[in-house]
Amino acid sequence: MATVIRLTRMGRKKQPFYRIAVTDSRKRRDGGWIELIGYYNPMTDPITTKVDEERLNYWLSVGAQMSDRVKKITGK
Repeated sequence: MATVIRLTRMGRKKQPFYRIAVTDSRKRRDGGWIELIGYYNPMTDPITTKVDEERLNYWLSVGAQMSDRVKKITGK
């Protein structure tokens, strides 16, 4: 199973926030996930981001790939 760390969209219309989720790469964007490791809210000022670094490093060590947006958010 190929795992990927990506954003899943939550929130209301025109007021999105995102959860950073570890999921199977074959699932849809908002489909099921394996583990939630943080969140990202671009609507607040300043932008709110929280990531569990320990779990992020674990998933990267076992071969999970990060999406481009998550790489940009986390700075890795």
